[in-house]
Amino acid sequence: MLLAGEIGEAPAAPCCPESGDERKSMEEKSDINVAASVGSEQVSEGTDDDLPSYVSAFIEKEVGNDLKSLKKLDKLIEQMTESKVKLEEEVLTVSSEIPKRIQSALKNAEESKQSLNQFLEQETHLFSSISSHLLTAQPWMDDLGAMISQIEEIERHLAYLKWISQIEELSDFEEILTQLHWPFITPPQSQAVGVSRPASSPELYGNLETLFCQLLKLQTSDELLTEPEQLPEKYCLPASPAIILPIQVMLTPLQKRFRYHFRGNRQTNVISKPEWYLAQVLMWIGNHTQFLDEKIQPILDKAGSAVNARLEFSRGLMMLVLEKLASDIPCLLYDDNLFCHLVDEVLLFERELHSAHGYPGTFASCMHILSEETCFQRWLTVERKFALQKMDSMLSSEVAWVSQYKDITDVDEMKVPDCAETFMTLLLVITDRYKNLPMASRKLQFLELQKDLVDDFRIRLTQVMKEETRAPLGFRYCAILNAVNYILVVLADWADNVFFLQLQQAALEVLAESNTLSKLQLGQLASMESSVFDDMVSLLERLKHDMLARQVDHAFREVKDAAKLYKKERWLSLPSQSEQAVMSLSSSACPFLLTLRDRLLQLEQQLCFSLFKMFWQMLVEKLDVYLYQEVILANHFNEGGAAQLQFDMTRNLFPLFSHYCKRPENYFKHVKEACVVLNLNVGSALLLKDVLQSASGQPPATAALNEVGIYKLAQRDVEILLNLRTNWPNTGR
Repeated sequence: MLLAGEIGEAPAAPCCPESGDERKSMEEKSDINVAASVGSEQVSEGTDDDLPSYVSAFIEKEVGNDLKSLKKLDKLIEQMTESKVKLEEEVLTVSSEIPKRIQSALKNAEESKQSLNQFLEQETHLFSSISSHLLTAQPWMDDLGAMISQIEEIERHLAYLKWISQIEELSDFEEILTQLHWPFITPPQSQAVGVSRPASSPELYGNLETLFCQLLKLQTSDELLTEPEQLPEKYCLPASPAIILPIQVMLTPLQKRFRYHFRGNRQTNVISKPEWYLAQVLMWIGNHTQFLDEKIQPILDKAGSAVNARLEFSRGLMMLVLEKLASDIPCLLYDDNLFCHLVDEVLLFERELHSAHGYPGTFASCMHILSEETCFQRWLTVERKFALQKMDSMLSSEVAWVSQYKDITDVDEMKVPDCAETFMTLLLVITDRYKNLPMASRKLQFLELQKDLVDDFRIRLTQVMKEETRAPLGFRYCAILNAVNYILVVLADWADNVFFLQLQQAALEVLAESNTLSKLQLGQLASMESSVFDDMVSLLERLKHDMLARQVDHAFREVKDAAKLYKKERWLSLPSQSEQAVMSLSSSACPFLLTLRDRLLQLEQQLCFSLFKMFWQMLVEKLDVYLYQEVILANHFNEGGAAQLQFDMTRNLFPLFSHYCKRPENYFKHVKEACVVLNLNVGSALLLKDVLQSASGQPPATAALNEVGIYKLAQRDVEILLNLRTNWPNTGR
């Protein structure tokens, strides 16, 4: 800058007048401007120590040693002056604009900062929204990914099936079946005479075997091991492999026929006639059984396959039935008659399928369709409704209390009234209807229905019985008792049946899980000490014993009334046996013995053997105590009276029961032993009396009693009986 000032103060040199050198001057001016500009920049950037050397170098460069170059000084000075002015203007301009620019820059920076903050806030919100959206969309993405995978898998399957289809088109397998007249629409035995099948051709069978084996090897992949129309999971069908490919091909024409006839608006598709399609399937199975067993099964065996051709064929046809049932049942679910008819026909179909065609219970069957919750509950309701209607009918029948075997002695041991036998037959039929259900839980629900019906029948019997309580020995009362006993016998027999034992085990597992029973009850169930019918049996047993007790009490009252005179017999003044030519029955004993005999004969005819046995044994027990307490202990006996009592008992009362047991006297222990004591000869009686007095409560006393035949009566009772004797030596006669 010092140089510039010094140069600026030097006198200006005159301009060059030569116009010819104008172009050259302009170039030199340009060089000077560049040099000045560079020089000024270098001076401004240099330090004070470099300035002199810089100026020296600049002059050396511009002037050098050539004195003629001094004429450039004027131009140089002029250029330097212009440069100085320009630089000063620039400095002034810059010094005035810098604050504005700085302010503008600061303002822009502030605005940029605000914009940046807004962008950051937007970025945060957008990040949160994107994260939330991704989280929400993740399940969709997963599902979409799974669907895409399935679609890709299905596309591969479709491609595979197309190849199979093309291979099948190239095969002559269906043509072979056509030559064999497959399928067999009519039974083999019904074919017209003279119609010959080319099935006898070895070449044809050879081709059949070759193509069958090829199709057997060309099996579908695991993912395709399902039926063409898979039923919903609610039917709980057992898992099973797909029908093998050659059998599927063989089933195709029958499937087409079935769907043609039993779907849509065909006249053969009648919802009220399930027996039509069920019978058709059974006929198809029967028509093809021989061919499958004799021609197809050997091929499978030779190929090392474990498949049973006949069962595989039946399984394929069964799927048609299941599809048909699944579609028809919702349409008739609330029409009791149609639904009940459908169930009946299905059960008959199942029975025929399993018994005649060996269809395994582990395969999918119609029972799986009937086990579906809605259908099953409806089935239970209908079964209960019709069972109750049947019970009303059987109890109101004119022959309800008459045994249908009354005229056949060998058969009528139980003397079962018609209503009871019909009812138990009804329960047995219900058992047959549900025993093939696939799930134990469904069987247990039917078992509960049966138990409810038994309890309902018990209540009805009780109501009828109460109407007959005034005549407990009458025919109807006895018939009711026989009915109760018969139900008990049948239930006891069922309790040992394998089917009900299995249900007991299933019930045990359910109760163990629910913790509704004590450990003792669970132990009894597990050890088979009880049965599924225990509750019902207990109630019926109580009813039976109450009715028997009422009969026994009634008969006993009649016998007691008839024995009043016998109680008042003059036992003290009767003649001895030696004073009578022949012993005869006491006249006062005739009424009660006749009454007893009549009642025994009446009840023997009206009650079954086991009930009558209980009746007479209960009656004998009461009669033994009555005679002992009211006749014997209430009187005194001379020798003739004791002999007469013994004669009446041993020769008349006891023999009434000899038809029912070998030693009836063993049921009259009190009376029998009392007669023994009263009829001992005087010496033996005195000796026994002395022994009892001297050895009271000691073994000798018991031995003495046993010696004379006393086992039931206590020593005190024997002493009382001895005191009832009047024929002692010191009493006088």
